[in-house]
Amino acid sequence: MKNFDKWNALKITLHNNKKEQFFKERDIFWASIGVNIGFEQDGKGEIFSRPVLIVKKYSKNIFFGIPLSTQIKEGSFFFDFELEGQKSNALLVQARIYDAKRLENKIGKISHDDFERLKMKLGELLEL
Repeated sequence: MKNFDKWNALKITLHNNKKEQFFKERDIFWASIGVNIGFEQDGKGEIFSRPVLIVKKYSKNIFFGIPLSTQIKEGSFFFDFELEGQKSNALLVQARIYDAKRLENKIGKISHDDFERLKMKLGELLEL
């Protein structure tokens, strides 16, 4: 069962967080993405987190990001790549805007070539 009450309490703490997190496009951070509705991707653990790839930085406060998974899936909704020797899967269909207050710690960076291929596949998915 999803624990919306625990997530809502943590969300208040995150919202009031004054710590600035510095990030760039291609960075991958652990991010508190929360408990979400239906088939939307949830975070895991005490702070409801999962890795998120920063695709587009709009300001020091917001970015367009894609949650990641180690479960590799095929198809137009997914993009697989390697991060520090481990297979990773970008859940393209779950991409959205995030506030930097959700970011915890940087865990890596996607290669330039993989990032360009990911952007092309995302554009195809969104029919851009």
